[in-house]
Amino acid sequence: MKVKKRSLLWGTAMTAVAALSLTACGTGGGTAPETSPATEQSSPAADAGSLTVWVDANREPVLKEAAADFKKQSGVDVKLVIKDFSKIQEDFLKQVPTGKGPDITIGAHDWLGNLVNNGVVQPVELGDKAAGFQDVAINAMSYEGKTYGVPYATENLALLRNKKLADKAPATFDEMIAQGEKAGTEFPFLVQVSEVGDPFHLYPFQTSFGAPVFGTDDKGAYNPKDLQIGNEGGQEFAKWLAEQGKAGTLKTSVDADIAKEKFVSGDSPFLLTGPWNVDAVKKAKIDLAIDPIPSAGGKDAQPFVAVQGFFVSSKTENLLAATEFLTNYIGTAEVQTKLYEVGNRPPANKQAFEAAKADEAIAAFGAVGENGVPMPNIPEMAAVWEFWGVAEAEIINGKADPVKRWKQMTADIQKAISK
Repeated sequence: MKVKKRSLLWGTAMTAVAALSLTACGTGGGTAPETSPATEQSSPAADAGSLTVWVDANREPVLKEAAADFKKQSGVDVKLVIKDFSKIQEDFLKQVPTGKGPDITIGAHDWLGNLVNNGVVQPVELGDKAAGFQDVAINAMSYEGKTYGVPYATENLALLRNKKLADKAPATFDEMIAQGEKAGTEFPFLVQVSEVGDPFHLYPFQTSFGAPVFGTDDKGAYNPKDLQIGNEGGQEFAKWLAEQGKAGTLKTSVDADIAKEKFVSGDSPFLLTGPWNVDAVKKAKIDLAIDPIPSAGGKDAQPFVAVQGFFVSSKTENLLAATEFLTNYIGTAEVQTKLYEVGNRPPANKQAFEAAKADEAIAAFGAVGENGVPMPNIPEMAAVWEFWGVAEAEIINGKADPVKRWKQMTADIQKAISK
C-alpha cells in the first residue's frame, strides 16, 4: 500500500476519527462507495462455494496465489476485490449490514472497537495457532477478551541514526540533542510534527513521562474509563513540549516530507520515523543504524505498535471456509513471508518474522516494537485524536500555557468520551 506515511499507524487513526459518526448510528448510510465490478454481486452468502475478500492493491498478488491454493484444496472460490485502504473501514461499516459486504476484509487493528460495536465483525477461533503469532499482534486484534482477526504485519517507530554524524546510540533525549549539536548540522534531531501536531510520533516521549492515553485492566486491555493522559506525567510532558518548542528542537514547520528530506540530505544525525523511510535512506547511501527511542522523561519510551490483519464479516454464511482460509493460508509463515516481501513490514507470524530478521532493519524495528504498546483499538480513541494533536501544536508554538492547555485538552477528551 503506497501511502505517504504516517503510514497505517497515523492513517488508520484518522480513519477512525472519520468513522466516529458511523459508530453512533450503527449501520451508517449515504451513497454506495466506489468499488470494483466484483462487488456488484448478491450477498456472498448466496454462493456457499465462494468467499469474497477485500484487499489493497499491494497485497492482492499474494492473496491471489493463496486463493488459488485454497481452491485446489477446498473447492472454495476466493474472489478478491481491490479496495482503496483508506476507504475500507467506512465501506465495510456501510455494506455489511445490507448483506453486500465481503466475507473477509483486510484492515487495521485500531478499527476493531468501532467494527465490533457496529456488529459487523465476528470472533475468529485461532486455538493453538494463536501461539504462532507475536503477542502484541494478538493483543491488538483482540477486543473485550475475544480475538477478531488474523494479524499479518506489525509496524512501529524507531530512531534512525546517521553513523557518520553520530557514532553511538543515545540513551536519553538530552544526550541525543547534545550529539546532534556536536555534529553541527542544521537540525540536531528530526521528527515530523506539522501545523496540526503529530501525537503519534511524539507518543514515545509522552510515555517516558509516565502518561499513557488510557490505563489497562488486569488482562492488558485498554480501559476507556481510566483516562491517564492528563495525569501529572502528562502535565510534565506538556511542559517539556513547550521547552522543546522554545529551543527549536520540535518545530511544527517540519512535516513528514521535510523530516525525511533533511535526514536523507545529511542535515541531521537523527530521525524518528518508521520503516517506510528506510529505503530512501539506503538509496542515499547513508551509513544507517536503527536504535531504540531515547527517553525524555526518565521512563521507557514506548512507541505505538500498529497491526494489520484480516477480519471476518458478521454476515458471512461461510464462516468455516473463511476461518480455514485465514488460519491455514493467510496465517502461515509462507504467506506472511510473501506479504512481508511486498509490504516491508515485520510479519506477525513468529516463524516468518524470524526469517525476516535477516534484514537488519526489520530486526531492529522489531526489537524496538517489543517495547511498544498496541495503538488503542477502543472507539473512545477517536475523541483523543480529535483534541490531542491540536493541543500539542499550540503548546510547541508557545500559544498557550502548557499545563493549562493540557488540562483543557484532557477535559475536552473526557467530555467527548462521556457523551
